[in-house]
Amino acid sequence: MFCVPSTELGAIMNITKGGLVLFSANSNSSCMELSKRIAERLGVEMGKVQVYQEPNRETRVQIQESVRGKDVFIIQTVSKDVNTTIMELLIMVYACKTSCAKSIIGVIPYFPYSKQCKMRKRGSIVSKLLASMMCKAGLTHLITMDLHQKEIQGFFNIPVDNLRASPFLLQYIQEESQRGWQNKTPGSDFATVIHIVFQDRRIAHYTRLQECCNCGQISCICKEKFLILVEEILQCEGTSCQLIKKSKLFNSKYGLSGRMIIWILFSVGYLRLCVSRAQSFAERLRLGIAVIHGEAQDAESDMVDGRHSPPTAKYVAAIHPSLEIPMLIPKEKPPITVVGDVGGRIAIIVDDIIDDVDSFLAAAETLKERGAYKIFVMATHGLLSSDAPRLIEESAIDEVVVTNTIPHEIQKLQCPKIKTVDISMILSEAIRRIHNGESMSYLFRNIGVDD
Repeated sequence: MFCVPSTELGAIMNITKGGLVLFSANSNSSCMELSKRIAERLGVEMGKVQVYQEPNRETRVQIQESVRGKDVFIIQTVSKDVNTTIMELLIMVYACKTSCAKSIIGVIPYFPYSKQCKMRKRGSIVSKLLASMMCKAGLTHLITMDLHQKEIQGFFNIPVDNLRASPFLLQYIQEESQRGWQNKTPGSDFATVIHIVFQDRRIAHYTRLQECCNCGQISCICKEKFLILVEEILQCEGTSCQLIKKSKLFNSKYGLSGRMIIWILFSVGYLRLCVSRAQSFAERLRLGIAVIHGEAQDAESDMVDGRHSPPTAKYVAAIHPSLEIPMLIPKEKPPITVVGDVGGRIAIIVDDIIDDVDSFLAAAETLKERGAYKIFVMATHGLLSSDAPRLIEESAIDEVVVTNTIPHEIQKLQCPKIKTVDISMILSEAIRRIHNGESMSYLFRNIGVDD
């Protein structure tokens, strides 16, 4: 786990060579708090720049000091007006490029439009478009944190450092458990509960398996035995191939056919890939793990997509009468269920982004019904849009812990349950190392591919 003593860090932060300029590209003063923290840790002053909106809503950037031959770091935190934030960044990057800056490094803790990184129907991959715009504007390096999908790094043709906030969140759990969580719980053991992102299609194998069990198609597996078997497989260590080698053990224990065991192992093997984030938390804290399984209704309906419309009359005759294209059976969403024991324990729901809280509220209600003593939500990026603070305040969730990659002071006033973890330490250290030409591997110690 990454951890730097504060005294040692304060000593090395001030060791910066000349030629470093730190800018904040935000015209909104509430978004400059993180930039000030980073500048304070580095022992430098913020660069002089004016970023403002014209009366016609055009963005204007005026750099008020020389950046020729210098390493320019532009810190941009995303405000509610995401598109204005992007234009501020692009215009400032281009202004530094035309002013002959040596290098232009963007420090964007939360990469906007990161959820739109896959093709959906007639949409577009907006994060790829945004990456191309940043590179074209003149960005030479990007520092970000916990991308929604790690594959977004491939959209850039410049170096990308995807830092992790998990060490700070883990440290928060350890400190709070010693400070008060453990004294408030009936027992001393905890359960880390994963909130599976519903858009992940790999859960479909497990969904189909449970649906067959519930509707009686698998007559030899009762529901209780099925859940016990799935929980045991999830707790096993090793890869899917190593689990398959244990099929004889499961066969003798549950009295199932080898083919049935292989099918369950294959389906739950996909599930294991989905829980890697929470499993990483559980392994580092030596805690148990449970899985929240289920899917919410999609926001967009397939019925409104024009590609499902019948052909127009003049093209009907062109289709051969014997040609009949098979149609997929409509999906039936299963209810949210919990695989694992959370009774009398503190449940920690782990995710990377918390924006629309409906799925978190549904998960919290399910955990309460299963006997969870307290429920905490931990995420790197707290967008908390719309009525999220009010819904959290009225819900069964006891605490929401997010980092300050996005400013949310107003949301904290509306909901005292929202707590903030400062990550300016790792961002300032990344800036120092890049400016001094030092290795970045120190910031990724003990971090695996699945973290």
